[in-house]
Amino acid sequence: MEAPKSLSNGYDKLQSMVGLTEIKSLIDQIISAQKMNKARRDMGLDTVCSSKHMIFTGNPGTGKTTIARLISRYMKAIGALSQGQLVEVTRANLVAQYVGQTAPLTMDVIKSAIGGVLFIDEAYTLNQKDENFGQEAIDTILKAMEDHRDKFIVIVAGYTELMKDFVESNPGLKSRFNKFFEFPDYTVDELQQIFELQCKKYQYKLTDEADAAVREEIIRLEEAKGEIFANAREVRNLF
Repeated sequence: MEAPKSLSNGYDKLQSMVGLTEIKSLIDQIISAQKMNKARRDMGLDTVCSSKHMIFTGNPGTGKTTIARLISRYMKAIGALSQGQLVEVTRANLVAQYVGQTAPLTMDVIKSAIGGVLFIDEAYTLNQKDENFGQEAIDTILKAMEDHRDKFIVIVAGYTELMKDFVESNPGLKSRFNKFFEFPDYTVDELQQIFELQCKKYQYKLTDEADAAVREEIIRLEEAKGEIFANAREVRNLF
């Protein structure tokens, strides 16, 4: 059977991304499992009920949002999601300033994500000491994940250690998110490939001298990086 065009295009986009070898392999496994479930449903057979919700960890600029968008397209193409939209939010989109407003605000966001993927960046900011509004948003999301099971996917993302603390802080989170994707920092060679792709996109061709200068600067940036490194964003700024 020929793959749906949207799935094929999404797969080509995924494979063309620089690096992310392990991430690509994990996504292949998830898609294969979902395709199997759909085939069994179509034949009237029972399917294994497994959570599709995910945790993306790593530094900025490592491809987390792009991968989330591709997953939403994948799931739509194979019939695991009805719409395939990506709704990207942060704490500011979920938490209100006054008592009683957070749950309705969060529910409105969830409704917009039904049929697609709700991508919560810096999700750990919802879990702050001496503050209940973020917890109210978490509780609303967890309830919706149960009430609207299989109707949307939640992906929470952020820095590795902070996300580990976030998930461990709440039994409900720990039980519902069992797929972990660790996005590593790009290597010097991979960062240079990303720079070259930017050049190609905007029809620039580097001289040998410019190419060498770019690599030297990327090496300097990589060697000087701290705990929080912006990866592809650094390269786009350099470009």
